[in-house]
Order: sequence, then structure tokens, then C-alpha cells
Amino acid sequence: MGEFKHLVIVKFKEDVDVEGILKGLENLVSEVDAVKSFEWGQDVESLDVLRQGFTHAFLMTFNKKEDFTAFQSHPKHLEFSATFSAALDKIVLLDFPALLVKAPA
Repeated sequence: MGEFKHLVIVKFKEDVDVEGILKGLENLVSEVDAVKSFEWGQDVESLDVLRQGFTHAFLMTFNKKEDFTAFQSHPKHLEFSATFSAALDKIVLLDFPALLVKAPA
């Protein structure tokens, strides 16, 4: 079995300090060894009708599902989850084993 991915797509509440949340996420993933890599981005191209209000995407990669499971119960994750959840207007979560179709060049 290959890598395991944790994809989070969100719309933040209007009055949220998004920069603070992003810094908190960066701190979280740097402190939890189970996270292999972390990427995030803010949508700048999608049509509003397709975006459905979502603005940011976050992708964490783990070596295996067991690492993701360890991350979910990690005290730092549990602590930050409350802050993160309170900042959200909408969220979509997808957790899945990755199937590599084309490797990076």
C-alpha cells in the first residue's frame, strides 16, 4: 500500500484571522513527525459557481494509513482542531490511499 492523503477544503468565516490559522497549521505539521508533507493553497482561478464558496485547500501526505491514524489522535492535532473548526464556515474532508498515476519529473 502506498501513501495516504488527507485533503481538507474550507471556507473560513468572515471575521477569522486566516493568516493566524495558516501559521497554526504550519506549526502543527512541523511538530508532528507522522506528517510526511503538507501543501496548501488559496483558490484564485475557479468560477464562483464551481467554487461553491470554498476558498482554501490543504493536503497532508502520510507514508501509510497508520501514520494518519496516529496524527488524528496526536495531542497537538486535537488541540488545534478545536481552533480550526471554530474558524470555518464550510468544510469538506477526504481521506484516501493515493494511487500514483504519473510520477513527478
